[in-house]
Amino acid sequence: MAKITAAEVNKLRKATGAGMMDCKNALVEAEGDFDTAVEILRKKGQKVAAKRADRESTEGAVIAKVNDASLKGVIVSLNCETDFVAKNDSFVTLANDLAELALNYNSKEELLDADYKGIKVSDKLIEQTGVIGEKIEIGDFRTLEAPFVGSYIHAGNKIATLVGLSANVEGADVAAKDVAMQAAAMNPVALDESGVDQEVIDKEIEIAKDTLRAEGKPEAMLDNIAKGKLKRFFKDNTLVNQDFIKDSKQSVAGYVKSINSDLTVTAFERVALG
Repeated sequence: MAKITAAEVNKLRKATGAGMMDCKNALVEAEGDFDTAVEILRKKGQKVAAKRADRESTEGAVIAKVNDASLKGVIVSLNCETDFVAKNDSFVTLANDLAELALNYNSKEELLDADYKGIKVSDKLIEQTGVIGEKIEIGDFRTLEAPFVGSYIHAGNKIATLVGLSANVEGADVAAKDVAMQAAAMNPVALDESGVDQEVIDKEIEIAKDTLRAEGKPEAMLDNIAKGKLKRFFKDNTLVNQDFIKDSKQSVAGYVKSINSDLTVTAFERVALG
């Protein structure tokens, strides 16, 4: 039997993140061959992944990243089964690494097929499933491109947002961060009225009419009153029309124009866990 040294075990631990005994056992089984030991650990991950395929991975870390030019941002959600794992430093580090890598790609499929430290991202996730013992997967993947992109990650990595602005002007970084925080806190359904699905609009009108009927309002008045309630819905639920949380005397659109009169919000993305 090959003699396994502590240095070899430590090298395998650093490469795979697996526990000390798992690494030692894999090296013993591989008769000291490093690459074979890595493959043994990956196969263990595949077995664990197969067993846990039907588990819900509703916990995790949501990470937003923006490239150096502030022209593109991504949000990647790395999901797991428990909050305990989600708070683990190595899990959060992996989530950050994958989000940084994701800046080079435009879809979850491309990211899963990308190289991460010598192996495919998809294989790394299977490997870590074996190491941690929980289902690990990329849950959400969003990208946003604009003349200026800003981001925000809420404490605990449970919510992340991206915001696009129409120009890279002085103060754009502050404005984008503020609006990204707004989107995280207020969870708007769309950027503005034009982005709200007709199905949502029809439902809101119907809810308003039902409420008005219950209050005894005449049928002939329902349409006009419901339209007024719909305007209120747009104000409360579309990002640029919401009251700015740092100064409720102005809307988000008004706040952005106070930074630069020509500046507008062009898009946003929001991903939340739980």
